[in-house]
Amino acid sequence: MKSVVKVMVEGGKATPGPPIGPALGPLGLNVPQVIAEINEKTAAFTGIKVPVKIIADKKTRQFEIEVGLPPAAALVRKQLGIEKGAKTAGKEVVGNLTLSQAVELAKLRRDASLAKNLKAAVKEILGTCVSMGVTVEGRDAREVQREIAEGKHDAVFGE
Repeated sequence: MKSVVKVMVEGGKATPGPPIGPALGPLGLNVPQVIAEINEKTAAFTGIKVPVKIIADKKTRQFEIEVGLPPAAALVRKQLGIEKGAKTAGKEVVGNLTLSQAVELAKLRRDASLAKNLKAAVKEILGTCVSMGVTVEGRDAREVQREIAEGKHDAVFGE
């Protein structure tokens, strides 16, 4: 029978202390080995808390690590180096994202996204920008979304 341990870990900074160590102790796993693999798999999310699922087999002492993706808002905050979004989106601007940064964030979140293609995934990121009070290329993110729908930025997507 397999046991599942779910924890939130800051990317690349998991430690054998709580919450991971005490949860893994009863499973008989090599805790430093598990921590090393978690840190390796979450290194891309340094500074952001990500959900991690540790699936362990008590008998064989084998384990598998599944790393979830942080919310789009967390990625946007990290990209811009801000603490939080605007208190009143639409009236307050807390940062400016470039279209190429939005594309990179969309690629990162691709596995968690329901978008059919990269264009749609970027539009999801831009939707998050709208609710956070973040402009894109110095303009309202909805404006950029419309331009993407019209095909004005197809070169960015390689289409």
